[in-house]
Amino acid sequence: MSEIKMPTFLAVESALKDSGLAVTPSELHGLLVGMVSGGLPLDDQTWKPLIYDYTNEGMGWPDSAIKMGEQVFQSTVSELTSDVIVLEMLIPDDTETLMNRADGLSEWVNHFISGLGLVELKMDKASESLKEALLDLEEIARLGIDEDDDLEEQEALFEQVLEHVRICVLTIHAELGQRVHKDSSKTVH
Repeated sequence: MSEIKMPTFLAVESALKDSGLAVTPSELHGLLVGMVSGGLPLDDQTWKPLIYDYTNEGMGWPDSAIKMGEQVFQSTVSELTSDVIVLEMLIPDDTETLMNRADGLSEWVNHFISGLGLVELKMDKASESLKEALLDLEEIARLGIDEDDDLEEQEALFEQVLEHVRICVLTIHAELGQRVHKDSSKTVH
């Protein structure tokens, strides 16, 4: 079985820009992770109309962009449903400035929350840990980098915030996200 790889930030950015779509890779990935973590079915195409409505006024995407979107979706599902859950956020990497990475994280978190909303998250049934994780994410979405502060210290804080975002997202996904059911009754001969 081949592992589905997340495309690079630059590859996704290029496909979206070339298609004339006003969405960043961080926004797209945050939205998809939010929808998947909120319980979106994993085995159909229900994510596409939601993305079209949210990013392109209901109009479909050009083929090159939808192929890239499918790759991001499939790798997201693979990450969140594998035996070892991993979450690599599609935000600018450390070759970018701290400001650009912080902006990317903010976009990602805001769109993650929007993705939860698109799948109609019901807060009245949510656990306290889910509510706390969501409140933390809402607070993180408003954070910024102060250019006048020590950038080395800001870098260390950014890494801590990034890890906390992962924990919050995985907490929400653990409670609401769909699971891929593996057939354990198969026998290999």
